Amino acid sequence: MLMRLNNNWVYKFRYNTEVLVDRAKGSKEGNAGYKISSDVDVNLVWRDPNSNDDQLIQLAISNVKIENVALRSAKKNILHGATAQSLLGEKRLAALERPFMVHLKNGKVSGFYCYKAEPATIKNLKRGVASLLQVQTSSGKVIENDVSGRCTVEYRAVQGKVTRTKALDTCKSMETGFTTYIQVLGVTGKSSSVTVFTLEDGFIKSAVAEETHMLAVTARRQTAAKVVSRQTLTLVKTEAGPFEASGKNAASVVKSLDEKLFAVGVTAEKVKSQCKGCQSLFEHWKAVQKQFEPDSLSKAIAPRSFLALIQSIRKASKTEILQVLKSASKTALPQVVDAVTSSQTPASLDAMLQFLNFADPKGLVLQERFLYACGFASHPNERMLQALLNISKGKIGSNDIKESVVIIMGALVKKLCQKGGCDLPTVVEVKKMILEGPDSTLVESDVQMYLLALKNSLLPEAIPLFAKYAESEIGAYCTISLTALQRYSITLITDEVKRTVNRVYHQNRRVYEKNVRAAAADVILSSNPSYMEVKNLLLSIGNLPKELNKYMVSKVKDILHFEMPASKILRQAMKDMVSHNYDRFSKVGSSSAYSGFMTGTTDAATTYSLDILYSGSGVLRRSNMNIYGTSNGALLHGLQVAIEAQGMESLIAAKPDEGEEDLESFAGMSALLFDVQLRPVTFFKGYSDLMSKMFSMSGEPMNVVKGLILLTDHSQVIQLQSGLKANAEFQGGLAIDISGGMEVSLWYRESKTSVNNRGAMVVTGNVTVDMDFVRTGMEVSFEMEASLDFITTVQFSEYPFLVCMQMDKVTFPFSEYLTKYESLPSGKNYLSHKGHKQLVPGSEFPLHQENSDMCKRVFDSDA
Repeated sequence: MLMRLNNNWVYKFRYNTEVLVDRAKGSKEGNAGYKISSDVDVNLVWRDPNSNDDQLIQLAISNVKIENVALRSAKKNILHGATAQSLLGEKRLAALERPFMVHLKNGKVSGFYCYKAEPATIKNLKRGVASLLQVQTSSGKVIENDVSGRCTVEYRAVQGKVTRTKALDTCKSMETGFTTYIQVLGVTGKSSSVTVFTLEDGFIKSAVAEETHMLAVTARRQTAAKVVSRQTLTLVKTEAGPFEASGKNAASVVKSLDEKLFAVGVTAEKVKSQCKGCQSLFEHWKAVQKQFEPDSLSKAIAPRSFLALIQSIRKASKTEILQVLKSASKTALPQVVDAVTSSQTPASLDAMLQFLNFADPKGLVLQERFLYACGFASHPNERMLQALLNISKGKIGSNDIKESVVIIMGALVKKLCQKGGCDLPTVVEVKKMILEGPDSTLVESDVQMYLLALKNSLLPEAIPLFAKYAESEIGAYCTISLTALQRYSITLITDEVKRTVNRVYHQNRRVYEKNVRAAAADVILSSNPSYMEVKNLLLSIGNLPKELNKYMVSKVKDILHFEMPASKILRQAMKDMVSHNYDRFSKVGSSSAYSGFMTGTTDAATTYSLDILYSGSGVLRRSNMNIYGTSNGALLHGLQVAIEAQGMESLIAAKPDEGEEDLESFAGMSALLFDVQLRPVTFFKGYSDLMSKMFSMSGEPMNVVKGLILLTDHSQVIQLQSGLKANAEFQGGLAIDISGGMEVSLWYRESKTSVNNRGAMVVTGNVTVDMDFVRTGMEVSFEMEASLDFITTVQFSEYPFLVCMQMDKVTFPFSEYLTKYESLPSGKNYLSHKGHKQLVPGSEFPLHQENSDMCKRVFDSDA
């Protein structure tokens, strides 16, 4: 049996709806929000003579009141003394109190009729009331349309009570948002919607609905916001009312009663938020431009201003954006390019493409900042990839930019494929270009460029190509290919690929450089190795070049102490005394591998690893620092800084290792940031370049990456069943400055490499319920400024040479803020602001004991 209205009766209801925003565990007293109460009269207008469950009903709202949810003093209560008319205005109140009609067919809303010209907010409030009349008295799952959209709903009926549970994650509505593709940096949500109906004689006596939406930053769940919406509809009494009308169907009856009533659909309409007295983009820029100067980049004010500017840019036109780009100072302009590109709107992309001239070699800094910001884009689209493809086909003034364009296109292919866009025409074209690229050229730098683009793309189709180039005669191709294979899911690494990597490590076909073999060992040990693979690897220790021996011993110990996936099979293989004995595991040298924890909370953990490989002569061959973030089962490769050096033995009259006799002098640095491989940086190449740099070395580190990055980017429209709407925006910004350097002193027979990481991060979550007549919301945020230095000092005046590694985190401030606000268009507002600050103590991260002992000797000898 379904709910039926009797002819010639008016059902008088009392209706209340309230919305509040707060912290995840906030109290009702501390909420920001408001409630709307009114009377609602319901009467039958028409019933289908052939079906008692096909009814047209009229609803009329009256006696409207709008009040604060929380009890506050008159001074803090912005709605104190206000009437519905003073808040809504005469026209809007008249529209809200104008009767509307709902067509109920078998208990479901199949038609919603009101005046087309009524404001969308008013129509949505009426839809919220209509959604409470939708009920069925039999248990089961159905798909329903209501103000929230088209949703799956489950009914449970027990003795006069019906519970309706709406699966909010199934709701399909007109408005959708977006979220960042990186889970660790994303936002997790939890929602529920339950309505309990009390029925008497098959009719609604009361309906009580509660809907909750919780949003939290995945890596820090304390940074969370909650939206709660409640509705109650209570039958007060019944009175004599009008008779039902006659007619063939509901639509014709509506027209005969009021020609101005139109069927407008029960799903909520999009509400355009009007901003009175808001700053223009240029006015906003003028107010914050100082925070975009390079001196501010290590302070939290930079990413906070960056996030706010992005919000303004997203509402601006191309012309307005170009005005800001043209007015920025030379020093602030790179940071403005970061902000405009990160905004990811059609207008911002068009403005950047018009502003930058890729044919001009002098514009390298701005061009690269634009490309990197594209690479870090939180939700890129096909249009952005098409723009980069067009740039790659056009005239490019700098070879570095040509490389960066292709490398970053690889990163965009990965992100678009992750979103299910692998078959988009532009993605297909770029995939073909980068997959065919390495075999299409003999230019070494171009082959590396395509391999790095494929490394970013993580395309399964690239795995055979990486396996092929892993056995190349050119060491750089091998290293890129092997490090790329390590990024793939273990399930994609076939036995054939494993055989290739083992051939490289064991030099079955040719002699390889030490760093290539070390990279091959890393792939073997991280790809679910078999017992025989591990045993053969252990048996090789003792027959390797001296420093590679030491590296492999250190790597095995690190896997065991850090309980990595390969530790179980390693322990099995090490029970065999032939493969694990003192002779193998007592090899001297300075190379090392070490992993440890940086931070750990219930929500997230940060780990680091440091791998250092030296040549037999004591000069650095490869230094690899990694930082990983894990949260909720997701992994993020936050940072990798690799420094490579080769062919420097001639400087100290030393003999090169096997397979490295003919290597050209070279030192360079490669960075991977937030899963995006960036274009490598060269310190010097060739003996003459090395000597000129040697005598002109200032000791100043070389910049690898600098700028502002949009990390977290989540935008969500929460359509509440009451007809009210909440907007949730979570953004995280990072100001980063990574630099690295290498100094070699022949006089003191000492080399020093340094990687300096400076950063400031701000994450904000803003939830707003914005109606034409009142606005309420809250902002949760946290911010920090930190720096991490990694320094390696090598003294090669004696053998074994002395190596000291230091990884230092300085004391840094961490702050959290909570702001709640309510405001009226008249300017009257309420603001509550709380904050908490603390200092996180600095520390030197522990490495292995050998390193601590060595550092003492290095600093004693310096003294």
